[in-house]
Amino acid sequence: MTDQRPGLAPTDLAVDHALSRLAEGVRLLLAITPVDVAEEKARFLADGTEPEFTYREPDTDPAVLTAEIEAIDVDGVEDVTLAHLLRSKRDEMRLQARLLAQRCTPEFRSTSELLFGGVDDRLREVATAIVSAVPAPVEDRAKVGAQAVHERAMVEIEAYRQTDPDVEMHSRIRDDVTGVLVEGDSLLISTDARVDTVRLDALVHHEVGTHLVTHANGSRQPVTLLSNGFAGYDETQEGLAVLGEIACGGLTVSRLRQLGGRVLAVDRMLAGASFGENHAALVSEGFSPGGAFTTAMRVHRAGGLTKDAIYLRGLLELLDHVRDGGELEPFFLGKFRLRDLPLVADLRDRGLLEPPALRPRHLADEAAAARIHEAAHADSLLDLAQH
Repeated sequence: MTDQRPGLAPTDLAVDHALSRLAEGVRLLLAITPVDVAEEKARFLADGTEPEFTYREPDTDPAVLTAEIEAIDVDGVEDVTLAHLLRSKRDEMRLQARLLAQRCTPEFRSTSELLFGGVDDRLREVATAIVSAVPAPVEDRAKVGAQAVHERAMVEIEAYRQTDPDVEMHSRIRDDVTGVLVEGDSLLISTDARVDTVRLDALVHHEVGTHLVTHANGSRQPVTLLSNGFAGYDETQEGLAVLGEIACGGLTVSRLRQLGGRVLAVDRMLAGASFGENHAALVSEGFSPGGAFTTAMRVHRAGGLTKDAIYLRGLLELLDHVRDGGELEPFFLGKFRLRDLPLVADLRDRGLLEPPALRPRHLADEAAAARIHEAAHADSLLDLAQH
C-alpha cells in the first residue's frame, strides 16, 4: 500500500520504500550459514577435526550495499517519528554490510555483538539455571522430517488464506539451508530437517504464526519497512515467537533447555572458546553430540555470531512487558523492537498505519491468554514448560 497519509510526505515514504527494498535484498542469515554443514558434522563427530565451513556468496557485494545505503537521503525525512526509525534502520544496515564484508575474519565477532548484543548477567544466570535444572532429553523421541514440516506449515498457511486469500506466505524445502528459518514471505525447510513430533505445532506457530504473519501484516502498511523489519526487530520477533510457543501450550522443557544452551554457547564463544571447546562444554551439559554440533555451528559460523542469545533475551523482555501491563497486539502491526513500540504506536495513533490484517491463530485459543499471563508472573520459566 503506497497511498499518502496525513503527516507522511511522499518524499518520506520514498525513503522508507528505498530502505525497505535494500533490506529485502540483504539475506543475511543465508550468507553467513554454511552450505556444507552435514559433511563437516560427519567429519567432526568422526575424528574431532575443527570444521572449515564453506559459505555461499552474498547476493549483494557489501561495498555496493554500503554505497546504496549512503545514497538514500534518510536525514531529509520530515516526519520526526519516522525519521528516528529510518535513521536507526540505516545504521543497522551499515553494520549488516560490514558484517557481510567481515565474514570469517576476527572482526566479524565484534560487529555481530554490535548488531545482536552479547550476554549480560541476568541472561547468563537464567540460562545457567535452565540448563542446570532440566535433565538431558532422551534421544529416542519420535521425529518428523522435512516433508511433514512442510505439509503442517501449508495447513497453517491455508488457514490464514481463508482470512486473506491474497496473503503472500510460502513454504519450501531446500537443500541449501540448515534447519528451519523464515526469509521474507517464505518458510525454508532443510531437506535434512528433523523435528520432535511433540514440537511440530509449536514450531509452525513460531515460524508461520509469528514471522510470516508479521511480515504479511507489515507488507500492507504504508510504511513498508514494517514488513522487512525496523532496526533490532529480531530480538522482539524471536521473543514473540517463543511466546507463541507458550501460548499454544507447546513450549517443552527440551526447547527451553535448547534456548538456554544457545545463550551459554554464545557466552563461551565471546570469552574465546574454540568450536571444539564449546562443543565439549555442551556435551558435558547433557546435549547430544549431534545437537551440540548444531548449536556450536550456529554460534561459531562465519567468525562468531551472537544472534542465538536473542531468543531467550527477547522472551524475558516481552514477559517483563506483559507483567508490567503491556499489550502484545501492537507487535502484529509488523516487525519492530520492543523499545520502538512508542514510536510505532505514535504512527498508529495518528492514523498512519493499517490495523493488522491477520492475527496469529494460536491466540484464538481461549487458554492462550491465561498461559501468557501465567508465564509473565511465573517465578521461573521452568514452571511454564511442558514435559
